[in-house]
Amino acid sequence: MSTVTGRRESPKVVSQAAWLAARKELLTKEKEFTRLRDELSRQRQELPWEKVEKEYVFDGPNGRETLADLFGGKSQLIVYHFMFGPGWQEGCQSCSFLSDHLDGAIVHLAARDVSLVVVSRGPLAQIEAFKKRMGWRFRWVSSYANDFNYDYHVSFTKEEQAKGQVYYNYGMQTFPSEEGPGTSVFYKDGAGHTFHTYSSFGRGLDMLIGAYNWLDLVPKGRDEGGLAHTMAWVRHHDKYVEGYRVDAKAEYVQPAKTEHACCEDEKHA
Repeated sequence: MSTVTGRRESPKVVSQAAWLAARKELLTKEKEFTRLRDELSRQRQELPWEKVEKEYVFDGPNGRETLADLFGGKSQLIVYHFMFGPGWQEGCQSCSFLSDHLDGAIVHLAARDVSLVVVSRGPLAQIEAFKKRMGWRFRWVSSYANDFNYDYHVSFTKEEQAKGQVYYNYGMQTFPSEEGPGTSVFYKDGAGHTFHTYSSFGRGLDMLIGAYNWLDLVPKGRDEGGLAHTMAWVRHHDKYVEGYRVDAKAEYVQPAKTEHACCEDEKHA
């Protein structure tokens, strides 16, 4: 998701007055960026909507739930498309990094008429086991039995992958996995009609990762320059060990599958 690199050159050390002048110059640019971000958010909120015509039924901890059920009494729903395919031994490291930020936000989103739900194509038992390992509390359901992931272009069939390129982030591109990350937003009106209002993928998800915002404040930044896969440094939060090393040449590798991975539906083979 990230391509921001860290600062490598030696720092320039100046007097307090010179530092303050440089800081004020940057502040002017930061304020300009804030105004541009506000304007971009306004335009995002004014995008046209498309009505969701298909009936999606998910497998959740409390049984079968429709897309409308996922709103949980709210009028707005954010779905995070977590990369966790059928038979994977564990969820994607990068999606796990993002998901570490979700639990604390959910109560605040609910106060603003927003429900947030994570969706993956892996079966529910697989999801529940990994969720327990990670210690997460957010709502996470399985789309294994429906076309939701395929319709929102975050899962790719074997046929699509065999062609060398898949449709992701609104264009054709090569992709290193059968699953992709993304977020989709929905609205439900008083008559119970559901509308798709927004989806974002790739670096559009950076804004959801609070740790990146903190890293962008420090001198070395995200320190991802020179990494073949910029998020190669990311680990599941239970796998960081003192002195761990990052292979700068490592590309993204999809998590391994179990020996008895469940089979995909024939129509998605």
